[in-house]
This record gives sequence, C-alpha cells and structure tokens, in this order.
Amino acid sequence: MALDEGRILLTEDKDFGQLVYSSAQPSAGVVFFRFPARARAGLAKAAKDLVHQQGNRLTGRFVVVQPGRVRFGAPQKS
Repeated sequence: MALDEGRILLTEDKDFGQLVYSSAQPSAGVVFFRFPARARAGLAKAAKDLVHQQGNRLTGRFVVVQPGRVRFGAPQKS
C-alpha cells in the first residue's frame, strides 16, 4: 500500500530490510527504527528530527535509525 501511494514506510519490523535488499522488492522508502526498550522514550523525537533534518534524503532509501545514529542505504528502485 505504501508503494502504491508513494509513501515512505516507518517500521520497527526488520523483515522489511529482507524484502528491500534480499528480495529486491521496490520501495518508496523504508525507515527502520531500531530502539532498545531503554531508549524508547526518544523514538518519536528521533523520527521528528529525521524528517526535519533529512526529509529530502528519505525517498527511495532504506534508512536505519538507532539512538544517536542514522544510516542511509543506497537509493532503491520504486
């Protein structure tokens, strides 16, 4: 549904990495949040900061967000 609507998917499900990379499934973009229980209080702020600071880089990418760290994968086909 996100791909059909051209939307970036926000998730905590690591299976999306498998779909995007290993299975070469097209994506409008996936942001994977990898926050341990002790850091969960900061997840919403991290999401807001990511969109505010890097929003133009999210489209078509697989992005991993961890406390204090953001990693951008290569652009994917949509």
